[in-house]
Amino acid sequence: MTLHAQPEGGVEPSELNLSKGWIQGIALVMVFGFFVMGMLAARTYTDSMPLPDRVVGADGQTVYTGDDVTAGQQLFLRRGLQEYGSIVGHGGYLGPDYTAEYLRLSAEDIKDSLTEAGTQDPAEATSAMLRENRYDEDTGELVFTPEQVAAFDAIEQHYADFFGEDSTKYGLIPRVITDKQEIHELTAFFSWTAWAAAAERPGHTYSYTNNWPSEPRVDNAPTADIVVWSGLSLVALLGGLGGLFALYGRWSRQIGWHATEQPALAFRQPGEVEITPAQKVTAYFFFVVALLFLGQSLLGGAIEHYRADLAGFFGIDLARVLPFNLARTWHVQLSLFWTAASFLAAGIFLAPIISGREPRKQHLLAWGLLVAVAIVVFGSLAGEAFSVFGADWAKGSIFFDQQWEYLDLPRFWQLLLVVGLFLWIAIIYRAIRSRLKTEHPLNMPWLFFYAGLAIPAFYAVGMLASTGSHLTVAEFWRFWVVHLWVEDFLELFTTVMVAYIFVMLGVVRRRIAIQIIFLDVILYSAGGVLGTMHHLYFSGTPVEHMALGAFFSALEVIPLTFLTVEAWTFLQLGSRQQTRSSAPFPHRWAVMFLVAVGFWNFVGAGIFGFLINLPIVSYYQIGTALTANHAHGAMMGVYGMMAVGLALFALRYIVPASRWPDRLAKLSFWSLNVGLAWMVFVTLLPLGVVQLWHSVNDGYYEARTLGYLTEPGNAVLEWMRMPGDLILILGGVLPFLWITWLGVRHGIKATTDTLPPETLFVEEHAEAAEDRTGRPADGVRYASDRRTDEGLT
Repeated sequence: MTLHAQPEGGVEPSELNLSKGWIQGIALVMVFGFFVMGMLAARTYTDSMPLPDRVVGADGQTVYTGDDVTAGQQLFLRRGLQEYGSIVGHGGYLGPDYTAEYLRLSAEDIKDSLTEAGTQDPAEATSAMLRENRYDEDTGELVFTPEQVAAFDAIEQHYADFFGEDSTKYGLIPRVITDKQEIHELTAFFSWTAWAAAAERPGHTYSYTNNWPSEPRVDNAPTADIVVWSGLSLVALLGGLGGLFALYGRWSRQIGWHATEQPALAFRQPGEVEITPAQKVTAYFFFVVALLFLGQSLLGGAIEHYRADLAGFFGIDLARVLPFNLARTWHVQLSLFWTAASFLAAGIFLAPIISGREPRKQHLLAWGLLVAVAIVVFGSLAGEAFSVFGADWAKGSIFFDQQWEYLDLPRFWQLLLVVGLFLWIAIIYRAIRSRLKTEHPLNMPWLFFYAGLAIPAFYAVGMLASTGSHLTVAEFWRFWVVHLWVEDFLELFTTVMVAYIFVMLGVVRRRIAIQIIFLDVILYSAGGVLGTMHHLYFSGTPVEHMALGAFFSALEVIPLTFLTVEAWTFLQLGSRQQTRSSAPFPHRWAVMFLVAVGFWNFVGAGIFGFLINLPIVSYYQIGTALTANHAHGAMMGVYGMMAVGLALFALRYIVPASRWPDRLAKLSFWSLNVGLAWMVFVTLLPLGVVQLWHSVNDGYYEARTLGYLTEPGNAVLEWMRMPGDLILILGGVLPFLWITWLGVRHGIKATTDTLPPETLFVEEHAEAAEDRTGRPADGVRYASDRRTDEGLT
């Protein structure tokens, strides 16, 4: 074994002390996953629901064009309507699903016309008319019957009345859209998706959207593929879990969070650990993180109030200044901003500990990144506001036009964010470059760099989804961000940072940490890469997207189960060393947040995610409260808790020990977790289950109407969420904000640009255990003085 070398020139890089089987496993999973994803991407472009050049009546007169559809899609996004209602199931949950709504309205209008004309069985004739595919691929023309043309005209007037009403009773600003041409284009967009939802795909007996939504008026019901692949998904899950426990039983001593034969440690206490100038800057990062977290949680309360009482906010006509779609846009965007900003700051904080040094003027780059983050955040939020309110001078601008849900920020700010993320990884590389030269390309420092590089790389994929892209193509690429970026590669970066922190604290050995990271890559990527397709069951993709998405998304529960099995061991590592250490463990509440990540990973991402991922369940529930339930449990439960935990870890060394408010950290931990649990178990989960039942029993369209959402029983459940929101905001967010303020106001002075690499502890000999000062007693060596097969310096 070649030991980890010092960073002086001329030293050969260290070797990787792991079996080649790990590397081969990662290569196999990655190559297979992304090769198949490439094939699915090609199929998305070539065999998605077609966009006609022209839609014409039987007399040849143009009803609308493909350009009208694209313009309507851009208008739909620009005015933030995807953050109000949804299209093909994806979007906000207050307004209707416009695909399902147009399909219902057109079917009823056509049936009424046929009844008046004396058709013998108007219901059957309506279904046959809408299921017949009269699209000519050679000419690019789609022919509507006279009844379909009349229905289009009637529905166009319906949307003109709805969006033109001088009222805020729907949670939107008054007179949202009044231009006749814009109403025509918007209706054309809805009409096209509804046509694809009913017209049969050539050569098949189901529609382009796999017969979604459930609509008996056009004989839309679950297909054989939906039922069969739901069953096979369960088989895959059971088989995968059985395999996991079999492997775990066989090799439980070789994998997982273990600290076998670790010596007793004395943790280096806050105040004894010097910090670098760039590390000091992260205090300001975390303060901004806490401010954004507060803003996001307050917006979440406003969104919830719309669902509980659409008429007004305690007597205030809130929709005139903060309509639902703008509040939800900002809420979703800030959830990504504050968690990502915490990850960026944590990376900057850990980098000098990894390398043992900080390059000159690194703190200036950190300041520059913080300013760039602030510009992107406030610039994009302002742009979205102008877009939602429909400022004429802002239309079509890359600075103001809102985009797809989760990628809402206008194009310029999206590009600037991508550039900023790449600048961040450049800052990280600059800090650890000297260390990387001495390490095997698959050792811990390189894994930290790779995981960080994946963050800007996979977020940049979202640039392929423009507002003018074909709907199905845009859905394919934006869910690379929503799923692959968030649920796979942010998860990987999370695992790397947690593992590295535990190595720095001496709680686990480097070899075990690397195994955990490699196992994470294999388990998450095995299901997570192709599992991305579970978002695209009904977005106009070919059926293989649903088959692969269903089967592999079921496998995503397996790594979450593994983490749950290991959670107890993970929790005990710190406490075990605490009992053997002569110095207190300083990161109790940071570790508790990491434990909470494991819990919510299993509950929020695993259980709640699997609940909605089966095709047969997703068919009836997509766009309901169960989707929101999974989103809150996974996003706040996993990445929110991780972001706060990382902040507390860094701030523990920045805030003077005499000023550290341990009780506030405890209060914040319990309040955030109790508040989130209240939110999902008291409100979102029961609401979602009832709404799912209503969708199956009465119809998807009925379950998504405002009339249903505002029923007294639902309103009671919505109001019951208030205590949980207050606990989360007052007991969780505000104490966290105060702790971050202490880091800014009273943070210790940056005094060094060199640190003992990866050493936040000292090893104790038995005779040294009596020294309770936390400093090395006689005979005690820093871990950096050891020579072991873990590759430590």
